[in-house]
Amino acid sequence: MSLMIGNIKIDGNLVLGPMAGVTDLPFRLLCKEQGADLIYTEMVSAKGIQYNNKNTEKLLEVAEGERPVSLQLFGSDPYIMSETAKRIEDKNFDILDINMGCPVPKVVNNGEGSGLMKNPKLVGEIVHAVSSAIKKPLTVKIRKGFTESTTNAVEIAKIAEANGAAAVAVHGRTREQYYSGEADWKIIKAVKEAVSIPVIGNGDVITPESATALINETGCDAVMIARGARGNPWIFSQIKEYYQTGKIPKKPTPQEAVDMMLRHARMSIDYKGEYTGIREMRKHIAWYTTGYPLAAKLRNRVNEIESIEQLQELLFEYLKSIG
Repeated sequence: MSLMIGNIKIDGNLVLGPMAGVTDLPFRLLCKEQGADLIYTEMVSAKGIQYNNKNTEKLLEVAEGERPVSLQLFGSDPYIMSETAKRIEDKNFDILDINMGCPVPKVVNNGEGSGLMKNPKLVGEIVHAVSSAIKKPLTVKIRKGFTESTTNAVEIAKIAEANGAAAVAVHGRTREQYYSGEADWKIIKAVKEAVSIPVIGNGDVITPESATALINETGCDAVMIARGARGNPWIFSQIKEYYQTGKIPKKPTPQEAVDMMLRHARMSIDYKGEYTGIREMRKHIAWYTTGYPLAAKLRNRVNEIESIEQLQELLFEYLKSIG
């Protein structure tokens, strides 16, 4: 089930979606190992790059082992977006993506992220300016619409295609919904039927069965998994196993989960230093332990850990407590 986005061949149809504060380099590498075929970075501010923001620079780092990678930019000024795209094109990524889906108020209130879906004319100008400025393929990630009554994913996808986009990812929720309620897969199907470029479906893929159902119901070319991968990088290998065997894979054992948490923590510390790395791991551990016995007790204590030794001790204690 390979996929072509512009001139980039993706050897499969499973995509790790962009999540601010989650899809950093260590997590992306773990998902790649588990079978993610295309990896998106956290979204990066075009203005932040223009102003040489130090934190922004870190977000542009891509490891050779995680490619192919889609680097996601956000912004609302066609000139700044195109100039930034030109400036970073020689970085180690394969595809450039424009974020038109982020629902966060501070982004939307600047007319960026999903705020762009209220302005189809500007969408066309941005996509045209950026696609004309670079040789790498350009894609866009959109939502169903800004509100239910202004659903316009089909219109925006057509505009993106007409202005040079090589693929479009569609999240089946409106901005109004944020991440609540159910994703509307019918809108993904409608977009797929309206454009000739690849369509990546996104929303409510949390199991191998839901990944298969999304493809069957919408005809989309690839499946994007975002929140379903939090604390569960195994989801990619599980989906592939389900594709091949038709059997639902078993949940990783507590020991396997602990091994993955410790590996993730060490990678995070190597990349960001112990102070930041271990603190950022706290939320990941809360996600990793969901659904395991006595996990609530573990999550209460995880916010106190400040070193890899403390984390190791806590997790080994946890394994003993569940026998």
